[in-house]
Parts: sequence; structure tokens; C-alpha cells
Amino acid sequence: MKKILIQLDTDTLPSTFDRVVAIDAGVDELFSYGDISTENVTGLVHGAMFTRGAKHLNNTAIFIGGSNVHDGEELLESVTDTFFGPVSVSVMMDSNGSNTTAAAAILSAGQHLDFSKTTAAILGGTGPVGQRAAELLAARGASVRLYSRSQSRAESTCHKIKTSYPEATLEAAEIKPSEKLAAELEGTTLLIAAGAAGVQFLTEQDLQNIMSLKVAVDLNAVPPTGLGGIGVMDKAAEKLDCLCYGAIGVGGLKMKIHKAAIAQLFLSNDQVLGTEEIYGIGEELLKA
Repeated sequence: MKKILIQLDTDTLPSTFDRVVAIDAGVDELFSYGDISTENVTGLVHGAMFTRGAKHLNNTAIFIGGSNVHDGEELLESVTDTFFGPVSVSVMMDSNGSNTTAAAAILSAGQHLDFSKTTAAILGGTGPVGQRAAELLAARGASVRLYSRSQSRAESTCHKIKTSYPEATLEAAEIKPSEKLAAELEGTTLLIAAGAAGVQFLTEQDLQNIMSLKVAVDLNAVPPTGLGGIGVMDKAAEKLDCLCYGAIGVGGLKMKIHKAAIAQLFLSNDQVLGTEEIYGIGEELLKA
């Protein structure tokens, strides 16, 4: 029986990136739909649930994508609420690549750090990737300072994470000019830049002045990079007195995780792959 992946995208045009990855992951048939919302998704989910017998439901799965992560989260809730009992299909949510990218970034850093002894800072921490990176770190015992252009947004995101991880050590902070930010970051051992394209948080010199830094990860592939001096291709590059990762340096692992997660959807009909589940898939890839 053919493996069918149903791509539900909240944007008007379904992502070509996600479509290519699905095919490369071994999907036999890909049904792609755009402009999907909580108002029009139910019929599509019913079509996935009721067209194959119970023992064949693992051959159909749903992928939720799009550029708006909040919309993707709401769509995921609507999809899973539509299921009942054993009548379900597996579903993965990776709007804006947020879960796979965050997982790859934290797994890359984790090859060099003990998170229970890590003091981390996330620049752009209220964005889709930054928030999930902070969540993954906090869940693993790291102390996390979450930076945003807005103090109130940073505080709101920290509060949201703490509802899931009450014991998490989180601090909200507002972005400052490069030199002042570098001084404030002294004592940080892991720095992740997950801001918008074209935003540089720290110059190369200011980054180098953070003497405590052990690992720096910049997830921006569009010049200028978020952390000056880090190249997009860097992968555990020894420079700036620490180990550096650029967007493409992390991207190879992100792509492996994305493909493996899609393949895993077809192992059973009852999986919901979100941030933690996708991170777990990445962990298994690194062990292999």
C-alpha cells in the first residue's frame, strides 16, 4: 500500500521546501493544500481517517507547515481533536522549520556541552526557533536567558515555557546595542542567535570579547549573519575562541531530522511529532 503524506500549509502556496523533503524521505504520494485553517481542516482530516481500514491507517500521515507557527500550533490542535479512539493518522508539525531547526541547533551544541552545567543565551528568543531552542535547553537543565526586542514579549515567552517546565531556570531580557550586550553576556557558555534575517546582534569583536563562551550557533543564513565572524558553513569551527556553527553547518542535521521524522510517521497511526518528539528522533540519529 502506498505511503500518502497530506501536507496542510497555512500559507496560500504550500512550501516547495517541505514538498521536496517529503519526496526525498520516501513518500509515495504527496497531497498538498494551502490556505488551511481551523475552519476548513476537518473535512481533509476525515478524508485521511476514513478511507483506509484500521490496519492500514499507518500508511497515511499529515504534515503541518506554513510560515506562521502560531497558526500551525492551532491547526495541530484542531487535527488531533478530530481523531477519536484508534481512528487516527500520525501527524507532524514543523511550521517555519521551527521544530527541526531548533532540535538540530541544540543537538549540535550538546555534542560539546553538558546542559545541566550550561548557561545559555538565546538572541531572538521569542521567535519560532528561538522559543523552541529555549524550551529544549530549559527542559534539560540549562540556565537560559531569553532575549527579545521587547522585554514584555520575552517575559511572556518565559512564562509559557515554565507552564510546561515549572522547574526551568529562565530569565527574560531585552536586546541591547552590541557592545553592551557582549558585556552582559559574560558568563554565558552557549549563545544562539535565532533572530530575523538581516539582524546582526553582535560584531565579531564583541563576540570574541565574551571570554566565557564555549559554543556559538548562528541560525541566520542571510547576510549579515546574526553573530559577526561566524560563517554560514561553519560546523564546530574553532574560531573566536569558541566552537562555532553557522546556519548551513546546522542545516545538514536539520535535514536528516526532517526526513527521519517523516519516515517515522508511517511506523504507526498514532504519533504526534512536536518539539520533544522531533528532538528525540535527532538524538537517535546521532547515536546511529
